[in-house]
Amino acid sequence: MNGGAASATGKGAEFTESGGGMSPPHQGRRPWVTVAVVLVLVLIAAGAVAVAGRVFDSGGGSRNGGGIDAATSLATVQRRTLSQTTQFNGTLGYAGSYTVLGVARGRVTWLPKAGRVVRQGQVLYRVDEAPVVLLYGAIPPYRALAEGATGLDVDQLNHDLVKLRYLRGSDVDSAWDEFNWATTAGVERLQKHLGVDQTGKLALGHVVFLPTAARVTTLRAVLGAPASGPVLQASSTAGTVSVALDPNLQSEVTAGDRVTITLPDGGTTPGRVTSVGKVASVSSNDSGGSDTGPTVPVQIRPINPKATGGLDQALVEVAITDRTVHDVLAVPVSALLARAGGGYSVEVVAGDGTHHLVRVHLGLFDDAAGMVQVSGSGLAVGQRVVAPGE
Repeated sequence: MNGGAASATGKGAEFTESGGGMSPPHQGRRPWVTVAVVLVLVLIAAGAVAVAGRVFDSGGGSRNGGGIDAATSLATVQRRTLSQTTQFNGTLGYAGSYTVLGVARGRVTWLPKAGRVVRQGQVLYRVDEAPVVLLYGAIPPYRALAEGATGLDVDQLNHDLVKLRYLRGSDVDSAWDEFNWATTAGVERLQKHLGVDQTGKLALGHVVFLPTAARVTTLRAVLGAPASGPVLQASSTAGTVSVALDPNLQSEVTAGDRVTITLPDGGTTPGRVTSVGKVASVSSNDSGGSDTGPTVPVQIRPINPKATGGLDQALVEVAITDRTVHDVLAVPVSALLARAGGGYSVEVVAGDGTHHLVRVHLGLFDDAAGMVQVSGSGLAVGQRVVAPGE
């Protein structure tokens, strides 16, 4: 080097240093810049070609499956059963509502606590310390019962005494609606169990007939009150889910439909629709105003009552299965591709890795499974289809 400018050459050293400053690159190095620009353009063009190679023509042509994008995966065309469900809000409670009316003379001296379950042959409440016993039957008490009486109320009494093993069915034989000597003996055994005088007769007001065991919900009387009029409110012990259905959806739900009940703790239990109301009604609040529009009552019975525990008036979610198809082709909903001219296709991957579109017709959607029923020429069980997000 001499006292002139210091020159540096080599890759990446496209500038000269002179007097501590910089001067623009030498004119003779501009061809390198041109070559670099050309290379970048070539790479961009190659990328565009690669992208274009993954685009289908509108007619559903094929392409080489050189690789599935990271955001996609493959799913298998299946043959299976699919179900269509509709979600509703419901309230968990107990079936039936019964008002127990007192018809005995005297005053109420004992009442059960709300929530208590009283079964056949047990004391429901007391009047002047005398027990009022619960028996099962649809006919309410309306008279005293003694030997010689006949009728439907006697028939249900005889069945109850046999059920409680205070009477043998063979002693009643075919005369179930007759209060005979055997009935008298059965009543005496019941009275002995209750600890009262064994008269063999039932005075009016000392027996209550209800269709089933009573779960006490509300006390209507107070201790010391006359034993006439409403004494308590009760329900059955059978768990139920009540749904207030929009009348527009009434046709989508029928008795016998299968149901999945989601409980407050997130657990699920199966159920079945037992009844769908025919007439819509409007519920009212305490001030007399309308709370909601017209609704149709739907009752659902849990298949396993123990699964619901002791919950009462708890809010639950109900998925009602209102349609099922069997032995159909199905793919994930995410595999559907909308066609420009309308309809849908799926992207099938052949064994050699090539991809092609198959037009499909849609059937039932199974939201719970994330699957949809499909049919179409060229679609078969076991084929692999692209399903983004699977």
